[in-house]
Amino acid sequence: MGRVSGRSCIVTGAAQGIGRAIGEALLDEGADVCFADINGEKVAEVALANTDRARANGGRLTHRAVDVTDRDQVCAMIGHAVGVFGKLDVKFNNAGVNKPMNFLDVTNENWHFIMGVNGLGCMIGMQEAARQMIAQGTGGKIINTASIASRQGFDNVAPYCASKWAVVSLTQSGARDLAKHGITVTGFAPGVVDTEMWEEVDRDLMEIGAAQRPGQAMEEFSADILKGRVAQPDDITGTTTFLASADSDYMTGQIVMIDGGMTLV
Repeated sequence: MGRVSGRSCIVTGAAQGIGRAIGEALLDEGADVCFADINGEKVAEVALANTDRARANGGRLTHRAVDVTDRDQVCAMIGHAVGVFGKLDVKFNNAGVNKPMNFLDVTNENWHFIMGVNGLGCMIGMQEAARQMIAQGTGGKIINTASIASRQGFDNVAPYCASKWAVVSLTQSGARDLAKHGITVTGFAPGVVDTEMWEEVDRDLMEIGAAQRPGQAMEEFSADILKGRVAQPDDITGTTTFLASADSDYMTGQIVMIDGGMTLV
């Protein structure tokens, strides 16, 4: 029996990167997992690729296309997962975006795009998951993806930093409000993780003149990591599965840093 055997989980932003790794790690330990992403075609491919993994570990899986900023779509996603699995135990609000711009060049559109997905999307996901868990009467776990950018501001990703500070605040607010329903709210803060999102950020930083060559940004951001290397998605999932399991039942309102010692706070 795995740490999350029999638990019904939803992971947003699960078509790639950290989200996909979270979902796969949950499957490895027996969970039922709904992989959700705005890219419906890609997340369907991810689910198909994990069919054998789910079967081998006694879990089930499904998938759903979802725009986390659209409350109706979020409700439909939760309804779909509950229809397949019978309940919702764990909700990962992992979907996130970034689009670097130098501080003085940040536009209203850039701000609203990033804050919409990372901030509002997190709040909607928390609210609707909580409503389902309250209706079930069995408690549950809500887990949010923050970032090292929730601990300090960086000059060319200011809206992203603000959005991840918002995730920390939402985690604390949700924890205070939902404890009476037996729902814990926690989060984790990755540092530099080698994913598709970082590849996009790397290209964007070169476009705005913040980096001169591919890979420069990751090298500079990771220069002070005490572990001596950037993270892979699998470096994150031991903690995320722990947060989804009964082992973390006495934790709420906390953000766990998983950055290899990049930020000591």
